[in-house]
Amino acid sequence: MRENRGPWYLLTGLLFGAVIGLAYAWLVQPVRYTNTKPASLRPDFKDRYRALIALAYQTNDNLVRAKARLELLEDQDVYRALAEQAQRTLAGGGNVEEARALGALAVALGQAPPTVEPAPQNTGIPASTTAVISATQAITTPISISIEATPSLTITLDTSPNPTSTTIPLVTLLPTFTPLPTRTPTPTPGSPFVLRNQEQLCDPNLEEPLIQVQTIDSAGQPVPAVEVIVNWETGEDHFFTGLKPELGLGYADFSMTPLTNYTLRLANGGQPISGLSAPECEAQGGERYWGTWLLVFEQP
Repeated sequence: MRENRGPWYLLTGLLFGAVIGLAYAWLVQPVRYTNTKPASLRPDFKDRYRALIALAYQTNDNLVRAKARLELLEDQDVYRALAEQAQRTLAGGGNVEEARALGALAVALGQAPPTVEPAPQNTGIPASTTAVISATQAITTPISISIEATPSLTITLDTSPNPTSTTIPLVTLLPTFTPLPTRTPTPTPGSPFVLRNQEQLCDPNLEEPLIQVQTIDSAGQPVPAVEVIVNWETGEDHFFTGLKPELGLGYADFSMTPLTNYTLRLANGGQPISGLSAPECEAQGGERYWGTWLLVFEQP
């Protein structure tokens, strides 16, 4: 007697084998990657890799090596990747020193050093000299040209037995110089910033009230990687200038909660600024909204 079970037992066997194979591959002996490229890491591992590079740069100050290491991650915008990670670290309550190192490395990569083109060497002889000779002799007349040390150009027409020669002095080129780039005054290391301007701004386009901070040096140039500390009754926050390059390398901001008083100071010293709360503004139609504080600090 022949038993006819149909094709279903084959499908059941295939499904059962697939389940066993997946369980073995995922649980018993999963795939392990070794010596893989940093670009294939998970996003959280890439963040850790960037943090280690930033901390190493803070120690050895080797920008070339740090840039080469970051290129292994194959980020489309290395500067933005570092800046955004620094912001995420601060927003998540992470290591402040690590965030500072990330911000400093981002700023270092974002500022290209000035380049100076080398001045051309002066040989004392023009690059090309063209002599036009008009004579009645045939073209086959031998002509010899010699350059003396004077320098001068001597042209001799060999019309034996009476050869003729003409000496033409060459114009000596004056040496040319490429001007060096103007040095920008740099602030004295360790000098505390001084509050130069404090004003309220009313901008209806801003979605939330802010404390906007700008740090500049004595020449008016923005100063990045300056740590700013904000305190209020129930908490404290740290942030750095330069992490929003589209707004300026010396710019930073902090989101305020209305009806809350804040005290702001810079980590490297200076007088604290207290009594900062969201100012109330009025639009043209009478609608009221929260404004912004702008604080400008200058380093002598």
